[in-house]
Amino acid sequence: MSDILIVDDERDIRELVSDILEDEGYTTRLAGTSDECMAEINAEPPGLLILDIWLKDSRMDGIDILKAVKRDNPDVPVVIISGHGNIEIAVAAIKQGAYDFIEKPFNIDQLMVVIRRAMETSRLRRENAQLKRREVTCADMIGQSAAFRAMIGQLDKVTKSNGRVMLRGPAGAGKEIAARYIHAHSNRANAPFVTVNCAGVEPERMEEMLFGRESQERGVEPGLLEQAHGGVVFFDEVADMPLGTQSKILRVLVDQQFQRVGGADKVRVDLRVISSTNRDLEVEIQAERFRQELYHRLNVVPIAVPSLEDRREDIPVLAAHFIDQCHQGQGLPLRALSEEAVALMQTMSWPGNVRQLKNLIERVLILGEGTGDIEARELPSDEDKAAEEGRVVLSGALATLPLREAREAFEREYLLTQINRFGGNISRTASFVGMERSALHRKLKSLGVVTSSKSGARVAHMDEEIETVE
Repeated sequence: MSDILIVDDERDIRELVSDILEDEGYTTRLAGTSDECMAEINAEPPGLLILDIWLKDSRMDGIDILKAVKRDNPDVPVVIISGHGNIEIAVAAIKQGAYDFIEKPFNIDQLMVVIRRAMETSRLRRENAQLKRREVTCADMIGQSAAFRAMIGQLDKVTKSNGRVMLRGPAGAGKEIAARYIHAHSNRANAPFVTVNCAGVEPERMEEMLFGRESQERGVEPGLLEQAHGGVVFFDEVADMPLGTQSKILRVLVDQQFQRVGGADKVRVDLRVISSTNRDLEVEIQAERFRQELYHRLNVVPIAVPSLEDRREDIPVLAAHFIDQCHQGQGLPLRALSEEAVALMQTMSWPGNVRQLKNLIERVLILGEGTGDIEARELPSDEDKAAEEGRVVLSGALATLPLREAREAFEREYLLTQINRFGGNISRTASFVGMERSALHRKLKSLGVVTSSKSGARVAHMDEEIETVE
C-alpha cells in the first residue's frame, strides 16, 4: 500500500502525473475508466488515489468511486482533481471523505505538497493499525492453574475457525483479554479488533455508533462494524445492548450487511463476532430483556472465563506480571512479593477479580514503603484496624457459636481456604499449615471436608462418604 493509483480519462494527464511522481521516487499505477480503477483497487488497495471527477465513457464518476473507496477501504486517502472544478464539487468531495481537491490545470509544486501530506497520512494510518495489531498480539494469557489451562484449551480450539464465541464470566475476570487471545492466534490476526462497549453507550446513540451515518452536512461517517471489516467485532457485556439494536444486529449476522443511519446503500461486511457477558442470558431472555434468536446466534461456542477465586494458584504469577507492567509503563519500583504477602493475597476475597488484583498492585507500588519485598502489612484489608489492635474479626455467625463449634467452623474454613489456595494439593497444604499429611487427612475427614486435585475442597453432604484424594 505504498503506491499511488492515478485515475484520469485523459491519457496525457495521467502519464504526466505518473512521470512526475516516479521522478520523486513513488510507484504508480494508471487507470482510464471507473472499471479499470475498481479492478486495480480490488486487486490491491493503493497507498493513495488521485482521482478525476469526470470520467468519459465510464459507469461511475469520481464521486461514485470516492464513495465506494471510503466504504470498502476507508484508510486510503483520495485526492480529487478536475478541470471543471467549482466550490460545490470541492465541498461535495470533502464531505464524502476526500483528502483534498485540486483544480486543473494544477501547479506541480502544489500537487506535490498535497501528495506528500496525503502519503504521510496513509503511512501514519498503516503504522497505527500495526501498533493496534501488536497490542492484540501481546495480549497473552497468564496462568498455570487447572481452571486456567482448561480455559486456554477451549480458546485454542476456536482460534482457527470463524465460529461465534460467547465468553461468560464475572466482571474483571479477563473476558476481553480472552477475546484478544482468540483474535491474535486466528487467521484474522492482521485485521482489526474492534470493541463495542454495550454498557457504556447511550441507547439512542448505539445504532449510529455501530452502523455509522450519512448526511448532506457531514458526508459518510463509518461505524464500528465497518471499521471491523475483515476482522473481529467484540460485543463487551452484550446483555446491555438495547432491544431495538439487538434486532438489527441479528439481521447483520444473517445478511452480513446493513445500512448506515440516514443512508440508502447496503454496506457489506465480513466479520467474526465474539461476545461476553457476566449475566445469565437465559434469565435475561425470560425477563424479555434479551432476544432469544440473537442468543442462539451468538452462543455458538460458549466458553467460561474463571474468576480469580477459582484460580488462586495464578495470583503470584499475575501479581508479578502486573508489577513488571507498572515498572515498564510507569517507572514504578520493581519489587518482589514476600511469602507472607503471597499467602495473604491467595486467601483474600477478590470480587473484582483480575482487574482488582491489577489495581491493588498499582496502588501498593505507588504508596509503597520502598524498593524491597512487598510485605503483607502493605496490602489493604478490611481487618487492618483490628489487626493493629491485636484482635481477630469474627463473623456474626461465628460469634454466636459455642467455643467447640466455633473452633471447628474456623478450622474447616481455614483448611478449605488453604487447600483451594494450593489447587487441591494436600502435600503442599500440609507443609504450609505445619501438619503431617496423614494428620491433615484425618483432620479433614473429621471436619467433613472432601478434597480433589481437580476441584479443590468442599464440605461434604450429610449422606456422602468422606474421602480425601491427593
